[in-house]
Order: sequence, then C-alpha cells, then structure tokens
Amino acid sequence: MPSDAAPDQSAADGYLQRAHLLAELGRYDEGIGELTALIATEPAHVPALTMLARMHLAADRPSEALAAAEAAVAAAGGPPAPEPPALGTPAAEASTSDTPGAVPPAAGEVVPALVARGFALLDLERWKPAAATADEILARAPGDAYAQRSAAAVLSASRNGQAALDAAWRGVELAQDEPEAHLVLGLVAVRLQLFDLAERAYREALRLDPELGEAGQDVGVARLERHRYAETLEHLTALADLPVARPDPARTVDDGIRRLLLSVAGWSLLASVLVAALAPASSGASRLFAVLAVAGTAVLLRRPATWRPGLREATARGLVVPVYAAAAAVVLLLVYALVGGPLPLVGAITASVVAGFTAFARR
Repeated sequence: MPSDAAPDQSAADGYLQRAHLLAELGRYDEGIGELTALIATEPAHVPALTMLARMHLAADRPSEALAAAEAAVAAAGGPPAPEPPALGTPAAEASTSDTPGAVPPAAGEVVPALVARGFALLDLERWKPAAATADEILARAPGDAYAQRSAAAVLSASRNGQAALDAAWRGVELAQDEPEAHLVLGLVAVRLQLFDLAERAYREALRLDPELGEAGQDVGVARLERHRYAETLEHLTALADLPVARPDPARTVDDGIRRLLLSVAGWSLLASVLVAALAPASSGASRLFAVLAVAGTAVLLRRPATWRPGLREATARGLVVPVYAAAAAVVLLLVYALVGGPLPLVGAITASVVAGFTAFARR
C-alpha cells in the first residue's frame, strides 16, 4: 500500500503546484480547474479546498469562496459555520458527506481554512459570523503570528474594538520582522482612529518591505492577505484624509549605502586592531593578516552593481565623510601590508572610527 500512496501524493502536489502557478499569473479559472480535478478524486483534501477558497477570493467571488472554505474547515475537523449555508450548496454537501477510512488532516490546516472563511464572510457583509470565525482563530492558535494578525483584520472589519487591537499587537510581538504584522496593526489603528499609531505601523511595514506600497496591485494567492490589507488601508486612509507614507527612493539608496559603510568600517576597525596586536610578535604575520583583511573587504564589495549606481548621489546628499573615511581605512591597511610601520595602522583605526560614527549619525 505505501507504494500506492506515493504516486497519489505526487499527483496531488502536481495539481497544487500548477494551480498555484496559474493563480500567480492571474489565470484563476484555469487554476480552479486544476483544483477541481484534484478535489474530484480527494473531496477532503484540505490544502486544495483552502487554495480553492483563496482563488475565489482573489477573483472576487465570495460566495464560491465561502463554500470552498466551509468544506475545507469541515474536512480539517474545524467548527461548523456560525450560520449554516443553504441546502444544496457545495459547502453543505461537503460538511455532510462521509469519508470512511480517511485519515484526519493535521490540526494546523484548519487555521488557513478559517481565515479564508472569515474573509469570505466579510466580503458578503456577514459581520457576526465573521467575528465568530475570528474568535475561533484566536482561540485555536494563540501563539501563531499569522493566525493572530488574520483574526485581528477580520475582527477589525466585523466588530472592531479592543479585541482587534490586542490581536494585532500580539501578531506584531510574535513576528516583529514581518511587514504584514505591522500592516494589520496600521489597519486596525485606522479603524479605531488611532492615526499616529497607524502611521507609525505603516512606516515600519514599509521599512521592512519598501515594495509594500504597491501591494494593492498584487495578483495571485501567495500574497492575498497583503493585497487585501494594503488595499483596505489605502481606502481607509483616503476616507480619513490621512497621508499614506510612500517609500522614498533616495532614502532607500542612502540606507543601503550607509549599511554598507558601517560593515566596511566595522570590518576595517576589527582587522586593524588585530593587525596591531599581532605586530609586536611577528611583523610578517601581521602584514599577511592585513592582506587578508583587505581581501575580505573586497569580498564584501564583490557586487559593485548593488551599491555603485547610488554611491555618487548618496555622497552628494551628505555621506561624503563616511565614504572617504571607509575608503581611507582600507587603503591604509593595504599600505601597512606593503610597507609596514605604525602610522598606517593608526590612520586605519582612526579612519574606521570616523567612518563608523559618521555613517551611524546619518540614520
């Protein structure tokens, strides 16, 4: 029997991969066709049902999305719908069908299905069952960042209030480096008219992902939540006459150059101190280490295409001192490697400190 299971799983994965690729190209109907073929052979396939719901959401078909999401929740062993669907719908048929001998899916599969159900209920303006679904998500996954921020977004649109804000904060605490967490916090804050908090949260989301400002134009299902959150936040901020921050291209370039300068300065300072410590014991060994340190800096700068285009503009905007100081530190290390003597080492250490402090001060 195991030999039969492997091809089945491989075929299911193939359907899912093709459907995902088609969805990312915006070809939802073709992707739905792939999933329908898989579900016809495996009616309780939770990932396929969940992806089907997300595709219908992306295609603005909330009724079909709700039916697929209900089937996914039922197959994953989740709670029944707060308001049962009408008899004869796919959701009702899936929830009442029997699958003897089927192995229950992993418990974690129910959360994405519940999130899809919550979004579909929101799109259908069924606020009470949407809020109940969000409460179920919070109860099932208190330590999952995706679940917390998704529930916060659903609660914010359906019931709002402190529970939505608490869930959004929890989502940020669990995943501080994920821009979507800050995006949801901003979304909840705007609805609660906490505009200072909303602006700070959105700026932090943009800092983590400068492309987030264009997320409202995303297609597909991989970034469905991000698309919905960004689109809703833009709409709400427009209604509230609140300016939405946009990434500043010049500042983005400057930040990249500044981080590079801090790396060069830190590496040069560490290398210079180690070279100085080796010098009394063995001048030859210290000069060899200096060569290796310069080579290490060259490796750090191995992709000039990533920093050279913006270097001249960043220098003109006030980064001239750290740029030249970092360059001087590397050159002086090379001079020491060639001729020796304490003066190049002293100069390299001084230049590294100047480059580091001035680059840091430009934040």
